[in-house]
Amino acid sequence: MAEDDAIILSELSDDDLVPQMHDDLYDGLKDEIEEGVHILLGRGWTPYDVLTQALVAGMKVVGDDFRDGILFVPEVLLAANAMKGGMAILKPLLAETGAPRVGKLVIGTVKGDIHDIGKNLVAMMMEGAGFEVVDLGINNAVEKYLDALEREGADILGMSALLTTTMPYMKVVIDTLKARGKRDDSIVLVGGAPLNEEFGRAIGADAYCRDAAVTVETARTLMARRHNRLAAAT
Repeated sequence: MAEDDAIILSELSDDDLVPQMHDDLYDGLKDEIEEGVHILLGRGWTPYDVLTQALVAGMKVVGDDFRDGILFVPEVLLAANAMKGGMAILKPLLAETGAPRVGKLVIGTVKGDIHDIGKNLVAMMMEGAGFEVVDLGINNAVEKYLDALEREGADILGMSALLTTTMPYMKVVIDTLKARGKRDDSIVLVGGAPLNEEFGRAIGADAYCRDAAVTVETARTLMARRHNRLAAAT
C-alpha cells in the first residue's frame, strides 16, 4: 500500500474502525490496535465494549481460522501479542468499572515438564477471549495449583504436559482436589501433544482440549453451563 493510501484510524467512523481493528488484530499489528483502543475510549466507548466488540470479536476470527488450519502458531502469536497491547490499556479501566468477566483461569505446565509453547498460546487465546488469566509457568507441583486456585478464586484450572512421563501428574492434582473436597469448585481442562480424550476422561478432567482454539470454545461452553447451574440453585 502506498503511503498516501495509508488508513488513518482516527478518520474512520466507529462502524469502520471496529472492522479495521479486527483486520489489524488478524495481521498482528500491535501499534494500530493500541491506537484504535485509545480512539474508541476517547469517543466515549466503555472499556468493556471496546474489549468485547473490537478485541474479543476480532480474536474469535483468529481462533476460528487457527482451528480450521488457515492460520498457524506464528500468526496466532502475533495476533495475541497485538491483543495484549490493547488489553494492557483496558485492564486497569475494566477493574475500575467492575466490568463483568467471562471467567478466571489458572494455567500451568505440570511438575517435571518445562515445555510451555502450547500453554502460552492457550493463555494468550483465553485472554483474547475475555478471560482473566493467571499463568503459573512451568514445572508446577500440586500445592502450587491448589494455592493459586484458592488465592485467585479461579473458575478454571488448565494443566499442560508434553511428556508422556509427566502426564500422570495431572491425575495427582485432580485426586488431591477430590480428597480436599475442592474438585467441584473449578472446571479442569487438560491438554498437550500426547494426551487424548480417553486420557482426559480417565483422570477425571472435565475436558481434554486438543489446541488453543478448542480450549476457548470448551471453556466458554462449560462456563455457561456452570452459570446456569448456579442460577438454578439460587
